[in-house]
Amino acid sequence: MLNILIVEDEPLLARTLKQLVELNPRYIVTAVADDVDSAIAAVEDRRPDLALVDLQLARGSTGFSVAAKLAEMDIACLFTSGKAPPFPMPDLALGCLAKPFAEEDLVRALKTAEDLIRGRERLRPSLPAALSLYKAEEPLPAPGDEWVPDVPDRRPLWVRIRKLFQRFRTPKSALPV
Repeated sequence: MLNILIVEDEPLLARTLKQLVELNPRYIVTAVADDVDSAIAAVEDRRPDLALVDLQLARGSTGFSVAAKLAEMDIACLFTSGKAPPFPMPDLALGCLAKPFAEEDLVRALKTAEDLIRGRERLRPSLPAALSLYKAEEPLPAPGDEWVPDVPDRRPLWVRIRKLFQRFRTPKSALPV
């Protein structure tokens, strides 16, 4: 079972989203919220595993502030927005499902999010086109452990060839007189 919180300020879309999520018996919608305060209250009432968060919410709040509060509580978020953020935010959300999306897109996005939350790897993930996943950046190597790639030789080709021939040329002192 995956408990899901929906944070959406548009009532009709929130109801539709709730119905689509609950078509799968493995998913339960714990609550529907429309701003930061109602989302936090819903989490305190019943803790979700995942939150579907719209980026533009009611009463001047944003999905970013909701995601930041939920991240502090170790609750995974998946943004649902008409306009995806211009850059990935892996510290706030797993990814972004761009609106409008089809029922199949939502089903595949929830399956992908569930796999990420549970730590399962899929051999051939079938990501919907509307879903963009955020990847956490690789940790920086410890000092002294850096791998420095070879710098390509930037000398012109003719200089490198001449150097090669000079290396194999027999010295004049070795020639018979």
